[in-house]
Amino acid sequence: MRSRFLPLLMTFLVFAALYLIAYSRFSSFGSMRVIGNLLRDNAYWGIAAVGMTFVIISGGIDLSVGSLIAFTGVFCALMIDRNGWHPLAAFAVMLLIGTSFGAIMGVFIHYFKIPAFIATLSGLFLARGMAYVLSTDSIRIDHPFYEQVSDLVYIFPDRGRFTFAAGAFLVVLVGGILLAHFTRFGRNVYALGGNPDAAHLLGVPVARTTVGVYALSSFLTTLAGIVLSLSKHSGDSTIAVGLELDVIAAVVIGGTLLTGGVGYVIGTFIAVMPLGTIQTYLTLDGSLTPWWIKIVVGVLLFAFVGLQKLLSSRHAIFGLGRRSAAASP
Repeated sequence: MRSRFLPLLMTFLVFAALYLIAYSRFSSFGSMRVIGNLLRDNAYWGIAAVGMTFVIISGGIDLSVGSLIAFTGVFCALMIDRNGWHPLAAFAVMLLIGTSFGAIMGVFIHYFKIPAFIATLSGLFLARGMAYVLSTDSIRIDHPFYEQVSDLVYIFPDRGRFTFAAGAFLVVLVGGILLAHFTRFGRNVYALGGNPDAAHLLGVPVARTTVGVYALSSFLTTLAGIVLSLSKHSGDSTIAVGLELDVIAAVVIGGTLLTGGVGYVIGTFIAVMPLGTIQTYLTLDGSLTPWWIKIVVGVLLFAFVGLQKLLSSRHAIFGLGRRSAAASP
């Protein structure tokens, strides 16, 4: 097996092990009720994680995720509940704002050579501040469209529910896989993350790809905020604080290298599921605090970053060894 697939395999094995442990303790993990809930409960940040996967593959980072989700919810709530907009109109305007927000961050990163960490940190403060300026209260959304979306449910024979949020998550997942592996944009993102200078020499449109990656990330983050708004029927400026760290952790645990150039959208999906499994297990158990999920995430993150470092070191050592052998007379 190629070494770059090893983190992906390890993520899958961790997910399988956690799920089997949970199933041995609670038989309900074998039902569609738990699987449906896993997809529904993790849909919004899973959608944002797909966008973050593209950013990290390109060698960047996006810290504005949580704040943009909060701003999206508050903006939609205000426009729908206070100003009487139809939800579809509010969603369309918010998607345009969110995508433009990401594109502007990409412009600053590429043309002004501002590190992605700083540019998106500014985006974090800006989006959270804008959300607080709009409202510091949680705004309830009462609109027939929200009720219609809530009724879009497929009910399995064991009463498991496949909701709109779960469907949106899977659609974004499939779209992300196709975009990453079967389009020129996806190949450009991998080339940009692998070596920006080489990508430029090979004719990759570095500027357009960089701006496009951050625009895509913010588009999916805004979509995640809309999905969360539809699930909770509200907008709250205090929600999703620190969510960007969970999203980054899921992407790394899913086998994407923080150095860029290597990563998998499907790996991010597999990584989101163990975290949701732990959350569901803690809820069913009732004797452990939710902070255990943070401890598990920390341990997994250490393990996977260490594994990535080990694999990259082996690659460098073996690559140097092969070059030395080839240069020898």
